[in-house]
Amino acid sequence: MAAKINKIRMNCPICDKIHDVEERKRYATTLVKGEKVRYMEKYLFCENANDDENEFETGTMMDENLLRARNAYRIKMGLLTSDDIVAIRASYGLSQVDLSNLLGWGEVTISRYESKAIQDEAYDTMLRLVKDNPLQALDLLKKNESEFSEAKKVLIRNKIKEKMDSYGKEFLTRQAFEGEYVPYGEASDSNGYTTLNIDKIEAAISYIAEHVTDLYKVKLMKMLWYADALSAKRYGHAITGLVYTHEKMGALPVGHYSLMNLENLNVSVEEGYDFDVRIRIYAIEGMKYDIFSKDEIDVLDAVIKKFKRYNSSKIVDYMHKENAYLKTKKGEIIPFSLAREIKNF
Repeated sequence: MAAKINKIRMNCPICDKIHDVEERKRYATTLVKGEKVRYMEKYLFCENANDDENEFETGTMMDENLLRARNAYRIKMGLLTSDDIVAIRASYGLSQVDLSNLLGWGEVTISRYESKAIQDEAYDTMLRLVKDNPLQALDLLKKNESEFSEAKKVLIRNKIKEKMDSYGKEFLTRQAFEGEYVPYGEASDSNGYTTLNIDKIEAAISYIAEHVTDLYKVKLMKMLWYADALSAKRYGHAITGLVYTHEKMGALPVGHYSLMNLENLNVSVEEGYDFDVRIRIYAIEGMKYDIFSKDEIDVLDAVIKKFKRYNSSKIVDYMHKENAYLKTKKGEIIPFSLAREIKNF
């Protein structure tokens, strides 16, 4: 169904009269590289013409519609969109030619990807490296420095430094955390047939903290394990991709120290009884939970309902009685084939 956006006064090429022409939009489907895609199409409508001849596009509108269709294809195929590429340039203060030179490509390559051409997977990977890793951008600047004037190199270096300062800690912590999960890069019984998803981990921690007061690390680690175990029991796969080991205090994720240092967590260090240090977790303000499916939210809600009023000692004792703990030894990975045997809530 079409929706009216605007009215444009123009010399209408359909009826050859100057009048207000309606600008409309609607969803359309087309084939891009053999793939059927759905995209938002804009067009103009002349009320003076016959029903089968009253729609038309300007040249600019046609180009924009083609770009929307190509971006729909990119999204479907997991590629960066033209808007994503523009955003990469903007984050480093680069022109189209600058970004092409930084990557060691032809000068018009980025211009083409932002307007008409669709990058292949290899080029997309290079763009993502720069997007997500300012250290990679710095390495490329050193490699291709002959393409830039001294003044331009200084400007680009400063932008890279700003980018590293703005989220460098998060990036480096993620790198360290992800590094501990290199041995678990494939879906298996160790990770509940789910590869590591840091965004879901951060969102799950915030969601739990939003519903549980006085949430500390020991209790949180058990609640994460129960959420993954319950998801595996109900649906055959975990939520977060975390791998858990058998420890004195129950199940603990591999890399839990790095995990608690993630920049996007809201934590504070408090001094407890006998001068011990405890990590308290709070919800992240403004966090959106649409990263989760309805089934995953239902699992989190069930775990919260069960353990909301448990203190750390009680949830540890409860977990110690699970088959997953009784049938494994200290330091061993707790497989999800055992985790699925958790007691019914």
